[in-house]
Order: sequence, then structure tokens, then C-alpha cells
Amino acid sequence: MKRVVITGMGIYSCIGKNIEEVRNALYEGKSGIGIDPARKEYGYRSPLTGIVERPVLKGLLDRRLRVGMAEEGEYAYLATLEAFRMAGIDPDYLEKNETGIFYGNDSSAKAVIESNHIMEAKRDTALLGSGAVFQSMNSTVTMNLSTIFKLRGVNMTISAACASGSHSIGLGYMFIKQGLQDLVLCGGAQETNLYSMASFDALNAFSVRTGEPAKASRPFDATRDGLIPSGGAASLLLEDYEHALKRGAPILAEVAGYGFSSNGKQISQPSDEGCFIAMERALKDAGVAPSDIDYVNAHATSTPQGDMFEAIALDALFGKSRPLISSTKSMTGHECWMAGASEVLYSVLMMQNAFVAPNINFEQPDEYSCKLNIATQTIEKEINLLLSNSFGFGGTNSALVIRKMN
Repeated sequence: MKRVVITGMGIYSCIGKNIEEVRNALYEGKSGIGIDPARKEYGYRSPLTGIVERPVLKGLLDRRLRVGMAEEGEYAYLATLEAFRMAGIDPDYLEKNETGIFYGNDSSAKAVIESNHIMEAKRDTALLGSGAVFQSMNSTVTMNLSTIFKLRGVNMTISAACASGSHSIGLGYMFIKQGLQDLVLCGGAQETNLYSMASFDALNAFSVRTGEPAKASRPFDATRDGLIPSGGAASLLLEDYEHALKRGAPILAEVAGYGFSSNGKQISQPSDEGCFIAMERALKDAGVAPSDIDYVNAHATSTPQGDMFEAIALDALFGKSRPLISSTKSMTGHECWMAGASEVLYSVLMMQNAFVAPNINFEQPDEYSCKLNIATQTIEKEINLLLSNSFGFGGTNSALVIRKMN
């Protein structure tokens, strides 16, 4: 079995539009949450959201390529440009070598709704334009990125709710480990427009703590009242270790283990057992013990039930060793289909820079989170092994173990 390393990363998020901005925001415990007045006008209970600036790609990307690209594809394009630059991958390399892609993406609501508006008003499909179909398909990110960057390897969209980005890394890891690919672009993307989140708002899933937006996302805190929707994109290049050495590529970290499970219960019901199984499998795959883990990037979204069940599972697995734990969603909100990829990226940045980012707004533990070693402020610490959790609707669970490369 081959070793799998990360050789490039790129990010476009509410806490920064590139690696440097995001690293600084993580260290400073900076929130990217704000108020979107348009949501209130549209009928949302909660106008809170991660504030992600829509990129301008004119002059950077040809119009015929832009026309079929949905919002989340724009974010993914910029994140991928940064990841390829970091990894030393240029267009000539991509043209001469096979590169695969697994990218997490579950929805493209804006394109569908806007097409429907045109049909209701004009009753003429010819007015939808040539790009509508490519923007609205679930595979919009992978089809656009594979075309723009001329990727000729495995090409799949991973649609697994809020674990999509994490499973994309897990599958990339498995393909490389088994010798099926040398280089795979993995990641996750999430649109942030108001159309994309109305159904979640209907479930009363969002925080309504609008007085202080930066304090609204409160993972593990006893006063949490719901998550904050967010988005953007994160791209990571996974590569066979020997292949990376031959290229002279920068080696940022090693993907050491992948674990997964399905709860098999009610569609929106989290499960401590499912969390535990995914984490345990990831550790077993990596060949490490719970006591070896220095840091856990928790999935914790700031919902009453989800945080509770994850806290139970974390205590069951790590109760004796008590590694530092934080949820970066306290700063970013819940980046949904992007989250599993971005949180690995955030964690690798912490590993590279020897610190644990804080779980901001954790002020009052509940009966479950009081048993965990939650970082409430930035802590300077060498991280050699970390675990990143991602869980989603339908009971899909993913956990990844990342190892520092010395």
C-alpha cells in the first residue's frame, strides 16, 4: 500500500480568501459571521450567515468557461488555482499527466430557481441559455474543474451532505493508496446565496442570536441555539508519497487514516455510536491509539443534539487521553458540503504553525462538553497527529487522521 501525502492546499472562505488570510484568522480566533438583510426580506427566521464575497473571474477565466459555472464552482476554481500553485503543478504538467478529482458538492439551488423564474415569466426554454444545465447539475464543480484544468483521471462528485468534503479526501486517499492514481484533487464547495439555505431555515436549524453575530456560533456551549450557514470552497492535492518526492513537491502532511459509518436511524438524527465507529476506524486504519492524537477538529455545528452526541462519542474514545478539541465552525459557521475539506485544511495549517485554534464562544459547558478538553483560546502546541470529524444528514459519518511530516 502506498503512502498518501498532501502537497497543495487552497481556500476561499468567510475567514479569508487565501491560505495566509485564513491562517491568520484561525490564530486570532476571528469570526466570519454576519447579517444578510436579504434573508429577512426573503422570509428567513435567521439572517445570520458566513459572509463570503462573490469572486470576480472576468479577466481571469474565459467567458465561455464562466458561463457554465455556478457560484460554488467559482469558489472552487480559485481554491484550486491556489492549491496547484502551492504544489508546483502547472498547465503543462496537467496536460501531460493524469490527475483525478473527487469534490464534495450537494446542491446548486440558485441556478435551478433562476431557471424556474425565467420559465414562469417567459414560457420559453430557449431563454434559459446554454450554461443553465451545467450550473444546475449536482456535478457542476467536478465537470467545470475537470474541463478547465484538463483533468483526465477519476472524476466524481461526492454527495454526502455535510460529510461530502471529508469523504472526497477519504476516497482520494484510498485510490492513491491502492495505486489507482498518483495525484488527486480533493475538496468541497458550498454556495452561500439565500436560495440555498431556506429549507434548512424551515427546520429551525439556524441560530437566531442576531444581536452579536460573531458570538452566534457556539459549538459545545450550553447556550447554543443552532448553526450558522456558510460556504466557499477548499481544495487539497493528495499525492503518492514517492511520486511527490520525484517531483520535488512540498509535502505538507500525510493522510494516515480514513474511517466511515452510517447511523441507519432517523434521517436527521445524529448518533454517538456512528461517530464513535467512524473515529475508531480512522485510528485503526492509521495504526494509532487514541492517546496518540494531539488535536481533534470536531464536527460540532452549534446545534443542541449534534454537539451532544459528538461530545458523548469523543468522551467515550478520548476520555482517558483528553486531547485538545475545538470546532472551527465557531468562527466559520457551518460550511456544509465544503466543511469536511476546509476543516482538514484548517487543521493542517495549525499543524504546520504549531497552534490549536480556539473554539470561540465556548463560555458555559453543558453536562457532556464539560468532560472534553476544549481549547477556549489559541494554544501554542506541536501537533503530530490530528483527527478531523465530519457528519451529515442521513447518518453519514467520516473521520480522517492526519500525520505531520518531519
